[in-house]
Amino acid sequence: MNVGFFASHGGSNFQALAEACRDGVIPARAAVLISNNASSQAMVRAQALGIPCHHLCVGRRIADEAILDSSCLDTLRRYGVDFVVLCGYMKKIGPQVLRAYRGRMINTHPALLPKFGGQGMYGRNVHAAVIAAQETVTGVTIHVVTGEYDAGSIVAQTRVAVLPADTPDSLAARVLEREHSFLVETVGRIARGELRLP
Repeated sequence: MNVGFFASHGGSNFQALAEACRDGVIPARAAVLISNNASSQAMVRAQALGIPCHHLCVGRRIADEAILDSSCLDTLRRYGVDFVVLCGYMKKIGPQVLRAYRGRMINTHPALLPKFGGQGMYGRNVHAAVIAAQETVTGVTIHVVTGEYDAGSIVAQTRVAVLPADTPDSLAARVLEREHSFLVETVGRIARGELRLP
């Protein structure tokens, strides 16, 4: 299975998955990374791992969202990508990519959907909302990507305790640590045919 990745910033989930592919923990190949941010840490990580990476965003070379969408699809096809993982990608995926990879594209969300999902619910915002709601449990949700934020079918979830002294930053760090291992476990199960996407 050739896996393609989209990331906008840090890319620590991407690195966890790419290293698991390299080390044979996941029976798949990290084929390509696409980032909308030329200076993202994800691009640096990809280069260090020897994984092809492409900066694609609307700007001087790409005139509008439709061209961006077709450029992303062309890039995925060029590397023979079978399956796509969004790793902190802060843009909506275009309709061409969504159609081509329907049911073969996942995203992670740092809470237990359907709670704390939707537009604007990302990163620190999610953890602040969880604490403000006095939740005792949060977690990680892996879901199928659709045209709506966080609305795709849930593939897998895992729980993380919210501690009484948690701040959004301390909770974020603990959820992210679990996110790395849970993503590796889940993508591994998908690659081995043990888990089928809805």
